[in-house]
Amino acid sequence: MNEEITLFSVPRMPLIQLGDDLAQLIVEKMTNAGQELQSGDILVIAQKVVSKAEGRLVRLAGVTPGEQALELAEITGKDPHVVQVILDDSHEVVRARRGLLIVEQKSGWVCAHGGMDRSNVQPVDGEEMVALLPENSDASAARLRTRLADLTGAQVAVLISDSHGRPWKFGTMGVCIGCAGIPPLWNQRGLHDLFGYELVASEECIVDELAGAAALLMGQSSEGRPVVVIRGYTPPDVPAAPATSIQRPKEFDVFR
Repeated sequence: MNEEITLFSVPRMPLIQLGDDLAQLIVEKMTNAGQELQSGDILVIAQKVVSKAEGRLVRLAGVTPGEQALELAEITGKDPHVVQVILDDSHEVVRARRGLLIVEQKSGWVCAHGGMDRSNVQPVDGEEMVALLPENSDASAARLRTRLADLTGAQVAVLISDSHGRPWKFGTMGVCIGCAGIPPLWNQRGLHDLFGYELVASEECIVDELAGAAALLMGQSSEGRPVVVIRGYTPPDVPAAPATSIQRPKEFDVFR
């Protein structure tokens, strides 16, 4: 049972560029601050820095909007170049209305704009760039976990987080779109509550709860804290799995 959990951000992370060794930078910045990774730590890493390191950036000026993008741009009021970028990285348009375009991104995440974002993305040669989600966030998390173990010997879990809205509440929150070394879900069916009643529907999304906690430190604008370490949380003793395992199959999605 977890009675105390500590969270702290990795200080002074630089602006990430294509090809940067994220794991090496994390270890260096922690060492400089007198910190070190410990086995059992959970690292929550913002999607944006992973996307930058992996080159998941698109130059808007080089995009040619197609017919569907032009139609959706008229409906949503968005830049048709941006709409085309979203469509190119998506399987399906789920909803389109003024100011909003919700799609199923190629990794299966149903979210506004397919996770495409231009905030905190530096222009290149004066031209505007936008960032896409990592091509495979679970694979990205696994690579980072292996690299961190090679550098430090610590066996940690890695979560890649993004900010998503929800159809039934205002505001965005941190959610997990990739993980390694941790079970995403804890199925508590069959356990009993304080009064002996058997749980029949309880399934806790551990990785989203951890990502949401880390988002309080990461912030949403100019904080510059894209990596948070969570220490003291012991996951349930169930097998690790990819974050895509928390995606609800389309036939069970009550909104579609």
